[in-house]
Amino acid sequence: MRFHRRELLAGAAYLLLGLSRAHGTIIVDHLPWAPSAGNPPDEAAPGPWHFFSVDEGRAMEAIADCIIPPDPQTPGGKDSGCAVFVDRQLAGPYGRQDGLYVRPPFQAGTKSQGPQSEAGPAQKYREALAALDRTCKSKYAGNAFADLSVADKDAVLNALENGDLKLDGADGKAFFEQAIKDIQMGFFADPIYGGNRDMVAWKMIGYPGARYNYLDWVNRHNERFPLPPVSITGRAEWTPQAR
Repeated sequence: MRFHRRELLAGAAYLLLGLSRAHGTIIVDHLPWAPSAGNPPDEAAPGPWHFFSVDEGRAMEAIADCIIPPDPQTPGGKDSGCAVFVDRQLAGPYGRQDGLYVRPPFQAGTKSQGPQSEAGPAQKYREALAALDRTCKSKYAGNAFADLSVADKDAVLNALENGDLKLDGADGKAFFEQAIKDIQMGFFADPIYGGNRDMVAWKMIGYPGARYNYLDWVNRHNERFPLPPVSITGRAEWTPQAR
């Protein structure tokens, strides 16, 4: 028995229409999804440091505020939770280098190969933050980095970035480069990871977040999206009763 192309296509269309009729629903008074309905990561809850000591946490918050200073419209790196984001990451698989090969021999690799060493992010942060405070105390009358003036903090970080300030026991330039990347990531990541508190970064740039659909706006360039952003966990004002 031979099928003609037109008959085959018509049959497929009837099948699809039949399936859609069988499973279709009319959405009237609710969104067709619920926050965290998939398999989201565990939400980073506020509270004590998981990895940082108190002194390390203060230093990291100060660094975050220097890299992302507050202004009248947007909180800085500290109040937006960037240090909390880094803390939670260092306490988890990222800090432990889970999934990476960490056995010797170690040798310097190319830039595209990434870090080639036994020490992972957690160890490097711990060593660098301790070295940073020791250096600041020796240069600024016993004051740790977090206790310096804004101008002195900026001067220290600029010197690290340029390679003019050496840390005893740590690579200051490499630490600064890594800290910038991690703080930026915390500022723009979904709030479920501890940073971008109240989606402040997304509000600043007009990013819609994890909305289930905004296709009408994909090709509308240079126009601010009119609705507030949505996190993986939804929005704070979305109570179970409202959903």
